[in-house]
Amino acid sequence: MRRFTVLAAALLAIACDKGQTGIMKLPDGTPPPADQSSDLPPVALNAQTPVEYPPALFDQGIGGTVILRLYADTAGVLVNDSTRVQESSGYPALDSAAVAAAPSLLFAPARHDGRPVAASFLQPIYFRHPGVGGTTP
Repeated sequence: MRRFTVLAAALLAIACDKGQTGIMKLPDGTPPPADQSSDLPPVALNAQTPVEYPPALFDQGIGGTVILRLYADTAGVLVNDSTRVQESSGYPALDSAAVAAAPSLLFAPARHDGRPVAASFLQPIYFRHPGVGGTTP
């Protein structure tokens, strides 16, 4: 086992190029380290949420979370009629408000190996009443 470790260290030293700064660099074309993901989900770009809180539920202090399944193309544009409620809030009015606002949501596209790609993803929509702390009665 020790012989294998010494051989591996010697091969690594030969394969790496030590630059002028004294920092070793891996050869070009090496994959990213295992702890860095090369896949990134779409990123929301809206500065203000386009989701409107249903007035009747707001007045009653009712809140909840709706999880939407969305599909964005390579430009980050949501595909028409692709929006689905993945997980209901338990209140049809909140679910409907989230679905109705989906076309107004803006996203940077998902990325795979640095390139934009179309992707299906989950997007939570939170309805939190400031006076109640976001809990349902």
